[in-house]
Amino acid sequence: MTETSFEASAPAPRAPAAFAGVAVRRLALADFRSYASLDLAVNARLVVLTGDNGAGKTNLLEALSLLAPGRGLRRAELKDCARSNGGGGFAISVELETQKGGVQLGTGIEPQPNAPPLRKYRIDREPARSMRGFSDHVRVVWLTPAMDGLFIGPAGDRRRFLDRLVLAIDADHGTRVASLERALRSRNRLLEEGPGADRRWLDAIEREAAEFAVAVAAARFETISRLSALIAETRDKTSPFPWADVALEGDVERLVGTWPALKAEDIYRGILHASRSRDAAAGRTLTGPQASDFCVRHGPKQIPAAQASTGEQKALLAGLVLAHARLAATMSGLTPLVLLDEIAAHFDPVRRDALFEALETLGGQIWLSGADRATFGTIEKGALMLKVTPGPVTSISQG
Repeated sequence: MTETSFEASAPAPRAPAAFAGVAVRRLALADFRSYASLDLAVNARLVVLTGDNGAGKTNLLEALSLLAPGRGLRRAELKDCARSNGGGGFAISVELETQKGGVQLGTGIEPQPNAPPLRKYRIDREPARSMRGFSDHVRVVWLTPAMDGLFIGPAGDRRRFLDRLVLAIDADHGTRVASLERALRSRNRLLEEGPGADRRWLDAIEREAAEFAVAVAAARFETISRLSALIAETRDKTSPFPWADVALEGDVERLVGTWPALKAEDIYRGILHASRSRDAAAGRTLTGPQASDFCVRHGPKQIPAAQASTGEQKALLAGLVLAHARLAATMSGLTPLVLLDEIAAHFDPVRRDALFEALETLGGQIWLSGADRATFGTIEKGALMLKVTPGPVTSISQG
């Protein structure tokens, strides 16, 4: 198998900063999804990707989403991002313009003999130990068609959405969530042993699980509290995008909202101890952040979001993501990249124009995709319009 390079074929001149915030100035791909290679220069705050379905628009957005912790906007296994006819790896290189100057971020995977692919990271072309350093330079938020059923789907989908909101503000949140999951898996395995389980190990694991559970719940609680306050301060009753009433539902979240962290840990540890028999019978830990729900209501109508019409749910979700982008900028000091996949196609002209106006107020770089170029007519003059085909990506016009 061939080794995939992490670097672009040749250095490109940096464009002068034309706007505030973080912006992609160059995107280079190697063996990523449908792209054997791509070297794309970007010099606009609004970037619009148009082209037929299956042409590769979402692939470009997914590449940018992999600058954030996790598996990107498709939540795909990284090995599945490698081009099917490639060498088993892929590389993404992004040159960013920030208020502190330019920086290059690179990530990808390299195939390993008899082992899972190895993910690598680079900052200014120097190896980095993890993606943690990326958060010093960029934050990313997104909205995709797969999220349209968020309010009527399972609670697990909403928890993942919530944790994505937290990650855009707190880059360490993913590590805490993963640590909690490992601790609970260890507890479940011990409970399977029945009365023969080592109680000292079980006590220790429950102490660890309680610590991580409270940390996870506290990060979620703070993010939602701040998001709720921002929505209350900025909501507009005349907007076509209804404001969201957001809340957390869960036992540990209630503890965090009531007690100091150490007290909350003690109480939750007692809950775990008392529920050992029940959890052993269920085969899983029934109480904790892993069972919480992110609850959203249609603010103006004061009804659960799941009871709103399909169009209202789409508008509610879009408004929620835009509010979160503002919160991420406020909390991190970095105006996030906003990726909106097929965002305009299902809005009527009034909501579409209102969306474009709202995007203007965010202050950062926005990437939008859609099959129909006509849906972007009102912003075309001020955007970098790119035509995406199964091969090249070409500029249509530049405002």
